[in-house]
Amino acid sequence: MSTKYTNPEVLDGEPTNTATSLRDTATAAIQNFAPINKIHQHLCAFHFYSYDTTRQVEAHHYCAHLNEEIRQCLIYDGPEKKVRLIGVEYIISENLYLTLPDEEKLLWHSHLYEVKSGLLIMPKVPGPIQRLDMETVCKTYGKVFHFWQVDKGHALPFGIPQLMMALTREGQICDHLVQSCAERMGIDYEEERKKREYMTGPAHGIHPLANGGGKGLETRLREVELKPPPSATMVS
Repeated sequence: MSTKYTNPEVLDGEPTNTATSLRDTATAAIQNFAPINKIHQHLCAFHFYSYDTTRQVEAHHYCAHLNEEIRQCLIYDGPEKKVRLIGVEYIISENLYLTLPDEEKLLWHSHLYEVKSGLLIMPKVPGPIQRLDMETVCKTYGKVFHFWQVDKGHALPFGIPQLMMALTREGQICDHLVQSCAERMGIDYEEERKKREYMTGPAHGIHPLANGGGKGLETRLREVELKPPPSATMVS
Protein backbone atom coordinates (compact mmCIF):
# COMPACT_ATOMS: atom_id res chain seq x y z
CA MET A 1 0.00 0.00 0.00
CA SER A 2 1.48 3.33 -1.02
CA THR A 3 2.42 5.81 1.67
CA LYS A 4 2.02 8.76 -0.70
CA TYR A 5 -0.20 11.34 0.98
CA THR A 6 -3.31 12.62 -0.82
CA ASN A 7 -5.72 13.83 1.88
CA PRO A 8 -6.61 17.44 0.87
CA GLU A 9 -8.07 18.33 4.27
CA VAL A 10 -4.74 18.11 6.08
CA LEU A 11 -1.62 18.66 3.97
CA ASP A 12 -3.40 20.54 1.21
CA GLY A 13 -5.35 22.77 3.58
CA GLU A 14 -5.39 26.55 3.80
CA PRO A 15 -2.04 28.02 2.68
CA THR A 16 0.17 29.61 5.32
CA ASN A 17 -0.79 33.27 5.50
CA THR A 18 1.60 36.25 5.39
CA ALA A 19 1.47 36.92 9.12
CA THR A 20 2.39 33.33 9.97
CA SER A 21 5.22 33.34 7.41
CA LEU A 22 6.67 36.56 8.84
CA ARG A 23 6.47 35.20 12.39
CA ASP A 24 8.14 31.95 11.33
CA THR A 25 10.93 33.85 9.58
CA ALA A 26 11.54 35.99 12.66
CA THR A 27 11.65 33.09 15.13
CA ALA A 28 13.86 31.04 12.78
CA ALA A 29 16.39 33.88 12.76
CA ILE A 30 16.44 34.14 16.55
CA GLN A 31 16.06 30.64 17.95
CA ASN A 32 18.54 27.80 18.25
CA PHE A 33 17.71 24.60 16.35
CA ALA A 34 20.79 22.67 17.48
CA PRO A 35 19.05 19.24 17.87
CA ILE A 36 17.61 19.42 14.34
CA ASN A 37 20.82 20.81 12.88
CA LYS A 38 22.68 17.71 14.09
CA ILE A 39 20.79 15.57 11.57
CA HIS A 40 23.44 14.31 9.18
CA GLN A 41 21.92 11.60 7.02
CA HIS A 42 18.81 10.39 5.24
CA LEU A 43 18.06 6.66 5.28
CA CYS A 44 15.21 5.05 3.38
CA ALA A 45 13.86 1.66 4.49
CA PHE A 46 10.64 -0.27 5.02
CA HIS A 47 8.90 -1.04 8.33
CA PHE A 48 6.06 -3.41 9.18
CA TYR A 49 3.73 -3.42 12.16
CA SER A 50 5.22 -5.74 14.77
CA TYR A 51 2.10 -7.93 14.79
CA ASP A 52 1.25 -7.87 11.06
CA THR A 53 3.83 -8.33 8.30
CA THR A 54 1.22 -7.49 5.64
CA ARG A 55 1.11 -3.87 6.80
CA GLN A 56 4.30 -2.31 5.46
CA VAL A 57 5.28 1.31 4.94
CA GLU A 58 8.09 3.25 3.34
CA ALA A 59 10.04 5.07 6.05
CA HIS A 60 12.43 7.97 5.53
CA HIS A 61 14.78 8.41 8.47
CA TYR A 62 16.59 11.68 9.19
CA CYS A 63 19.26 10.75 11.72
CA ALA A 64 21.76 12.32 14.09
CA HIS A 65 24.47 10.73 16.20
CA LEU A 66 23.90 11.22 19.93
CA ASN A 67 27.31 9.57 20.30
CA GLU A 68 29.25 6.84 18.50
CA GLU A 69 26.88 4.12 19.78
CA ILE A 70 23.50 5.85 19.55
CA ARG A 71 21.65 7.46 16.66
CA GLN A 72 18.21 9.03 16.90
CA CYS A 73 16.04 9.45 13.82
CA LEU A 74 12.91 11.34 12.87
CA ILE A 75 10.81 9.31 10.44
CA TYR A 76 8.71 10.79 7.65
CA ASP A 77 6.55 9.10 5.02
CA GLY A 78 8.49 10.67 2.18
CA PRO A 79 11.53 12.81 1.29
CA GLU A 80 9.62 15.82 -0.01
CA LYS A 81 8.92 19.09 1.79
CA LYS A 82 5.23 18.44 2.44
CA VAL A 83 5.23 15.08 4.21
CA ARG A 84 4.14 13.73 7.57
CA LEU A 85 6.26 13.05 10.64
CA ILE A 86 5.16 9.48 11.36
CA GLY A 87 7.60 8.10 13.92
CA VAL A 88 10.99 7.89 15.59
CA GLU A 89 13.74 5.30 15.67
CA TYR A 90 16.67 4.79 18.02
CA ILE A 91 19.67 2.87 16.68
CA ILE A 92 22.20 1.42 19.12
CA SER A 93 25.38 -0.64 18.98
CA GLU A 94 25.49 -4.34 19.76
CA ASN A 95 27.36 -3.58 22.98
CA LEU A 96 24.50 -1.42 24.25
CA TYR A 97 21.86 -3.87 23.08
CA LEU A 98 23.43 -6.67 25.11
CA THR A 99 23.06 -4.59 28.29
CA LEU A 100 19.26 -4.38 27.92
CA PRO A 101 16.95 -6.49 30.12
CA ASP A 102 15.44 -9.45 28.28
CA GLU A 103 11.92 -7.99 28.16
CA GLU A 104 13.35 -4.88 26.49
CA LYS A 105 15.42 -6.82 23.94
CA LEU A 106 12.18 -8.07 22.36
CA LEU A 107 11.25 -4.56 21.24
CA TRP A 108 14.39 -4.04 19.16
CA HIS A 109 15.06 -5.29 15.63
CA SER A 110 18.26 -6.25 13.87
CA HIS A 111 19.51 -4.47 10.75
CA LEU A 112 21.65 -7.20 9.15
CA TYR A 113 19.16 -8.43 6.55
CA GLU A 114 17.86 -4.95 5.87
CA VAL A 115 21.38 -3.77 5.02
CA LYS A 116 22.70 -6.83 3.14
CA SER A 117 19.53 -7.10 1.04
CA GLY A 118 20.14 -3.57 -0.21
CA LEU A 119 16.73 -2.45 1.07
CA LEU A 120 18.20 0.09 3.51
CA ILE A 121 19.73 2.86 1.44
CA MET A 122 21.00 6.43 1.64
CA PRO A 123 19.32 8.23 -1.28
CA LYS A 124 21.61 10.18 -3.63
CA VAL A 125 24.76 9.13 -1.76
CA PRO A 126 27.31 7.30 -3.98
CA GLY A 127 27.43 3.57 -3.27
CA PRO A 128 31.03 3.38 -2.04
CA ILE A 129 30.36 6.13 0.51
CA GLN A 130 27.10 4.77 1.86
CA ARG A 131 28.53 1.26 2.13
CA LEU A 132 31.15 2.59 4.56
CA ASP A 133 28.33 3.50 6.95
CA MET A 134 26.26 0.41 6.18
CA GLU A 135 29.17 -1.73 7.42
CA THR A 136 28.44 -0.25 10.86
CA VAL A 137 24.65 -0.17 10.62
CA CYS A 138 24.39 -3.88 9.81
CA LYS A 139 25.80 -4.64 13.27
CA THR A 140 23.27 -2.44 15.12
CA TYR A 141 19.77 -2.78 16.57
CA GLY A 142 16.85 -0.37 16.25
CA LYS A 143 13.70 0.43 18.20
CA VAL A 144 10.98 2.24 16.27
CA PHE A 145 7.49 3.50 16.98
CA HIS A 146 5.11 4.97 14.41
CA PHE A 147 2.49 7.48 15.54
CA TRP A 148 0.65 7.96 12.25
CA GLN A 149 -0.85 4.91 10.53
CA VAL A 150 -0.46 6.21 7.00
CA ASP A 151 -1.19 2.83 5.45
CA LYS A 152 -4.77 3.17 6.73
CA GLY A 153 -5.17 6.60 5.15
CA HIS A 154 -5.71 8.34 8.49
CA ALA A 155 -6.10 12.12 8.17
CA LEU A 156 -4.37 12.59 11.54
CA PRO A 157 -2.22 10.42 13.86
CA PHE A 158 -5.06 8.39 15.37
CA GLY A 159 -4.64 5.83 18.15
CA ILE A 160 -1.62 4.89 20.21
CA PRO A 161 1.98 4.57 19.01
CA GLN A 162 2.65 1.32 17.18
CA LEU A 163 5.79 -0.77 17.60
CA MET A 164 7.34 -1.48 14.20
CA MET A 165 9.88 -4.02 13.01
CA ALA A 166 12.33 -4.33 10.13
CA LEU A 167 12.61 -7.02 7.47
CA THR A 168 14.68 -10.03 8.50
CA ARG A 169 14.42 -12.51 5.62
CA GLU A 170 13.54 -13.10 1.99
CA GLY A 171 9.89 -13.10 0.98
CA GLN A 172 8.71 -10.54 3.53
CA ILE A 173 8.79 -7.33 1.51
CA CYS A 174 5.80 -6.22 -0.57
CA ASP A 175 7.15 -6.01 -4.12
CA HIS A 176 5.10 -2.95 -5.07
CA LEU A 177 6.74 -0.90 -2.32
CA VAL A 178 10.22 -1.73 -3.60
CA GLN A 179 9.23 -1.05 -7.20
CA SER A 180 7.67 2.30 -6.33
CA CYS A 181 10.70 3.42 -4.35
CA ALA A 182 13.12 2.24 -7.03
CA GLU A 183 11.30 4.13 -9.77
CA ARG A 184 10.94 7.38 -7.83
CA MET A 185 14.50 7.51 -6.50
CA GLY A 186 16.40 5.68 -9.22
CA ILE A 187 17.58 2.83 -6.98
CA ASP A 188 18.92 -0.52 -8.22
CA TYR A 189 18.34 -2.67 -5.14
CA GLU A 190 19.69 -5.84 -6.71
CA GLU A 191 22.97 -4.20 -7.67
CA GLU A 192 23.38 -2.82 -4.18
CA ARG A 193 22.61 -6.23 -2.66
CA LYS A 194 25.45 -7.81 -4.62
CA LYS A 195 27.90 -5.13 -3.52
CA ARG A 196 27.04 -5.69 0.15
CA GLU A 197 27.52 -9.46 0.24
CA TYR A 198 30.79 -9.11 2.15
CA MET A 199 29.18 -7.33 5.12
CA THR A 200 28.78 -9.06 8.47
CA GLY A 201 26.36 -8.66 11.36
CA PRO A 202 26.75 -8.40 15.14
CA ALA A 203 29.87 -10.06 16.53
CA HIS A 204 27.77 -12.37 18.70
CA GLY A 205 25.21 -13.06 15.98
CA ILE A 206 21.66 -11.74 15.99
CA HIS A 207 20.32 -12.13 19.52
CA PRO A 208 17.44 -14.67 19.75
CA LEU A 209 15.26 -12.16 21.62
CA ALA A 210 15.60 -9.48 18.95
CA ASN A 211 12.86 -8.97 16.37
CA GLY A 212 10.20 -9.83 18.94
CA GLY A 213 11.87 -13.17 19.57
CA GLY A 214 10.33 -14.31 16.29
CA LYS A 215 6.78 -13.62 17.49
CA GLY A 216 4.26 -10.86 16.89
CA LEU A 217 4.02 -8.04 19.43
CA GLU A 218 0.95 -5.79 19.48
CA THR A 219 0.87 -2.41 21.23
CA ARG A 220 -2.32 -2.03 23.28
CA LEU A 221 -3.79 0.55 25.67
CA ARG A 222 -5.50 -0.43 28.91
CA GLU A 223 -7.27 1.56 31.57
CA VAL A 224 -5.69 1.68 35.04
CA GLU A 225 -6.19 3.65 38.23
CA LEU A 226 -4.80 7.16 37.95
CA LYS A 227 -2.29 7.74 40.75
CA PRO A 228 -2.49 11.21 42.36
CA PRO A 229 0.56 13.43 42.98
CA PRO A 230 2.27 12.71 46.36
CA SER A 231 1.03 15.99 47.86
CA ALA A 232 -2.52 15.79 46.51
CA THR A 233 -5.44 15.53 48.91
CA MET A 234 -7.93 12.86 48.00
CA VAL A 235 -11.42 14.27 47.36
CA SER A 236 -14.35 11.90 47.73
